[in-house]
Amino acid sequence: MSSRHTTAVAGSLLAASFSVVMILPFTAAADDQGPGSSKGGKVIDEAPDGVKLTTLLPEKISVDNGSKETSITATVKNEGTKDSGKIRLVVAGFDGLTVKSVEGCSAIAKKDLPKGSNSAFSCDVGNLAAGKSKSYDIGATFDLSKTGKICLPVQDSDGKKTFWQQGPVPFGTNKPTPNAPTTPLLLGTDNEPVGPVGDELPKTGVGSRLLPFGAAGATLISAGAVGLWWTRRNPQQKAS
Repeated sequence: MSSRHTTAVAGSLLAASFSVVMILPFTAAADDQGPGSSKGGKVIDEAPDGVKLTTLLPEKISVDNGSKETSITATVKNEGTKDSGKIRLVVAGFDGLTVKSVEGCSAIAKKDLPKGSNSAFSCDVGNLAAGKSKSYDIGATFDLSKTGKICLPVQDSDGKKTFWQQGPVPFGTNKPTPNAPTTPLLLGTDNEPVGPVGDELPKTGVGSRLLPFGAAGATLISAGAVGLWWTRRNPQQKAS
C-alpha cells in the first residue's frame, strides 16, 4: 500500500471517528429535560405549619413530530420542616397538550375534568416527609398545530384545600420545526402553532384566556369525590 493511499485511509477513519464524537452527545441529550422549575406556581390555601409544598416541571421537553408523543416528569416536593400528611397531586392537560398516562395514578373521568381541561389524572402521594419529593412519569401528546398547557395542583386528601398550584403553564416554541424528527418545547413559552400563514390561535402565556377558577367551590373529580379547587385569590407566594 502506498504512503499516499495509507494517508487517505487514515484521514477517512479519523473523519468518521470525529463525526461519531460530534453526533453522540446530541443523541444522548435528546431526552434530557433539564433542571426542574416551579415557574407558574403559586400558593392557594395555607398549608399546615411547617409544611411547604411545591411542584417542579422540566424546563424543556421534546415532541416527536410524527407520533406527537412526549414525556414529562412532574415532581411534588415538601420543602418544609414537618411531614405533609396525606396529599394528592392532580396532573391536567389543556389545549394541544393531552395527558395520556401518569405512572401510578388514576385517570379522571371526562365528565369530572376541571373546566377547560382535556385530560387529567389523580395521584395519591400519601404522606410526604419533610425535605422529601416524589416524581411521576407523564406520557402525553402535543398537537403542534395548537397551543398547549399543563397544570399541577397539590391538594389535601379530600380535595377541600389546594396548597399549591403550578399552572396552567404553557410549553411551546416560537421556532416550529415541522421537517425535523422532534420539536423542542420550553416551559413558560407561548407555542407558535405550525400551520398555514395567517392562522391565528390564542396564546397560552400570562394574560391569556383565564380558566374559571372556582367562584365559590370545587369541581368534583374522580369517584372519591375529590375537589379540584381553581381560585382567583391573590397568590400568597410566588415561585422564584
